[in-house]
Amino acid sequence: MLIQGRSSQYAGYFWRRCNYRTRLPCSRHFTTPDLLEKPYYVTSPIFYVNAAPHVGHLYTLVLTDVFKRFHALKGKKAILCTGTDEHGMKIQQAAQKAGKDIRAFCDENYRSFEVLAERANIQYDHFIRTSEPDHRFAVQHFWLMLQERGYIYTSTHEGWYSVSDETFYPPSSIHLALDPSTGRKFTASRETGKEVEWTSEVNYHFRLSSLRDRLLQFYADHRDFVQPSTRMQDVVQQVNAGLSDLSVSRPKERLSWGIPVPDDPSQTIYVWLDALINYLTKTNYPFQIPGREHAAGWPADVHVIGKDIVRFHCIYWPAFLLALDLPLPKQIMTHAHWTLNHEKMSKSTGNVVNPFFALDRFGSDTMRFYLIRDGGIKDDRDYDNAYIVDRYKTLQGSLGNLVTRVVRGKGWNVRRAVELSCFDDSPHGQKHLKILKYLPVAVDGWMAQLQPGSALGDILEVVDQTNQYMQHASPWNFGAPTDKHGRPKASKCLDLGRLDPIIYACAESIRICAILLQPVMPERMKHVLDLLGVDEGRRMIGDATIGADREYGIPMVDVGVGRSGVVFPPLTSDL
Repeated sequence: MLIQGRSSQYAGYFWRRCNYRTRLPCSRHFTTPDLLEKPYYVTSPIFYVNAAPHVGHLYTLVLTDVFKRFHALKGKKAILCTGTDEHGMKIQQAAQKAGKDIRAFCDENYRSFEVLAERANIQYDHFIRTSEPDHRFAVQHFWLMLQERGYIYTSTHEGWYSVSDETFYPPSSIHLALDPSTGRKFTASRETGKEVEWTSEVNYHFRLSSLRDRLLQFYADHRDFVQPSTRMQDVVQQVNAGLSDLSVSRPKERLSWGIPVPDDPSQTIYVWLDALINYLTKTNYPFQIPGREHAAGWPADVHVIGKDIVRFHCIYWPAFLLALDLPLPKQIMTHAHWTLNHEKMSKSTGNVVNPFFALDRFGSDTMRFYLIRDGGIKDDRDYDNAYIVDRYKTLQGSLGNLVTRVVRGKGWNVRRAVELSCFDDSPHGQKHLKILKYLPVAVDGWMAQLQPGSALGDILEVVDQTNQYMQHASPWNFGAPTDKHGRPKASKCLDLGRLDPIIYACAESIRICAILLQPVMPERMKHVLDLLGVDEGRRMIGDATIGADREYGIPMVDVGVGRSGVVFPPLTSDL
């Protein structure tokens, strides 16, 4: 039976639970003195476990990881949270269809997302499962606070419900659709194309409409809250058009798999309210220590999400937080989708990309590079293995070739050039010096704007310009001549004063670019920096300036010969 308040019996239980939890050892994220400053906190959405991961999941994970690694390289404590959404009707139905117990189904399926993160070299700090006890407690506490402030009430709700999207749609947002493979007509969401069904039920509602003005004021005060700006405009337009109150529970007889409404076991909390609170759960909510509320990361610096869940993250989530006067996330980055053969990916038609196959074939760094370079933020992008091969070969010919030419060069000594630290003073050398000086500033600017693809593009442009500079400067014309075995024929260089500044300019270019590329290709850039002999303690963003490191130049690994030891070895297949 639906009730408005919570009983004194539950209140007593809640107090005892809080009293017990506050005596637990404090989390490592907020006990050490050096963590009093708020860490950088970035999140991916939590992924439904009703189906296997696809390349879109991989893209989102890589984006979050690039942001996390970049800020960690700036010397800041950085936290990445990802995980799985294990409640809701679609999970319940998927388990029933598979003939499995729901808990066993979730325990089996969540692992594929955890493995995907590990295979893609995602440095996550938290992998949350919404079926965990601590998350359940955080959600029920959040619900009770909403209830105490008068934002929860009982009402009959009628509307078109999408099990796939786990949300109701108004009549204006649905239409009659046709399944081209079967010819079956069905009612679907205009926004997502997912099937909807008419539902009428008595449940709890959230007073979303009462927060319209506060939301609009927040958007006006934080115009870069949603990125890109076109989606910010869409969000403002939706809220300006008016908000209806939101159904935030389902009857248990329809949805049994989820978190029960406190003191009302006949109702299950709406899956999106449940899911969104995951971002708070791993920041020790609701047990933050007074004066250290931000020590575990909240508010999030960036939520990274796909464009299909903008409404939930950019309207509902801020409204929930405003209702409790909790800090809102600083920004929400919304990215576009990947298509295949220029068509939307769909599990039902088999038009999907298995990310594990891609990682097996190309490796994590290659896939990370491709996704960041080609991935769409504003507009959808088409996925194609041929594009990956092409991008990889470009890397081989640009950065790979540059590194090989410098570290294996005949007739010069990188360490000697670094010790002298004299940049080429020719017109071409000085032009390159200006480009290299500006690169770290440009990259930092793009990352602050949540545009890692543009940052990557600038770095690659400098790599290309370094190759052009080296070709024009032709250091091989000033080095000591060598025999067929690479041994010098003379004891002195022909023109040491011209040679070393050129080699230093090229080595510095490689060092700075490799440092800045670490968030995208951590394994390959570690190899590059090892080849240059850069100390592991001198690989931070602050070290990516000309002359910041004068101790490198002796390789820490075998530079190899031929194809052995190259930064980007040949692919096994071009198909």
